Amino acid sequence: GISGVHRGNKNGFLVASTEISDLWNEKINTVCIATQPPLHATMAIEIMNAGKHVFVEKPLALTLDEIEKIDKAYQNKNKTTGLKLMVGFNRRFAPHIVKMKELLNAHRSPKTIIMTINAGAIPSDHWVQDSLIGGGRIIGECCHFIDLMRHLIGFSIADFQSTMIGVAPGVEIRDDKVSITISFEDGSFGSIHYLANGGSVFPKERVEVFCDNAVLKMDNYRLLEGYGWQGFNKMKLLKQDKGQKACVKAFLDAIHEGQPSPIPYNELIESSRISIEIAESLRQS
Repeated sequence: GISGVHRGNKNGFLVASTEISDLWNEKINTVCIATQPPLHATMAIEIMNAGKHVFVEKPLALTLDEIEKIDKAYQNKNKTTGLKLMVGFNRRFAPHIVKMKELLNAHRSPKTIIMTINAGAIPSDHWVQDSLIGGGRIIGECCHFIDLMRHLIGFSIADFQSTMIGVAPGVEIRDDKVSITISFEDGSFGSIHYLANGGSVFPKERVEVFCDNAVLKMDNYRLLEGYGWQGFNKMKLLKQDKGQKACVKAFLDAIHEGQPSPIPYNELIESSRISIEIAESLRQS
């Protein structure tokens, strides 16, 4: 409560409260959920049932059962109120990704994507690593890259395979050193190498796309290069931009203008569901 009031005052909020019922004020039409993950699904359902638009910080849910309940609540309310559900998959809105999507839209051929995520280590006793609190790093963070690949390909996911580092002395956590291969309905496929055993001197995120005898390579949301890409050579930013501000702005603009949510509902549900299925498959390995 104290920190909430402090941050509320600092950022110009009119009211800071510890009672969720205060959100049912008729003057409030949109709610952002930025709690720890175990509350995301139940709060999203409660808020949608109240007829309000929802922005949920990732992950949307921690279990497939929660996904089903969210879908039921959304389908019931969306038909009558047109409410919008949004997940904070901000990578879609990064300037380099927007440019990549624009370039790829002109090519119908199946694509191959390689994503290398130098995720960095998090201690085993951190809440993020707890499957009941943070969901683990596949659900809690790798969902970003599953959604990003889904977005760049532009077709539904057909199947996936996943593997993680083997049992070895000194390896406490295995499911944050993972390789995931995803296939898509158009024939495309991609691999996500999500690795917590690298080092901070190496860039955190790299995306490479192979298509029609050409390659796009994006490094850490600072530099995008085209190799053999007609009409495009390079796009460079002075400052890293992962699309956080543009993500929020796109959602608010959609509400103000009465437009569809910037991430199609079926895509954010698909990305969230597949993330959970991948995490569960690794736990059973």
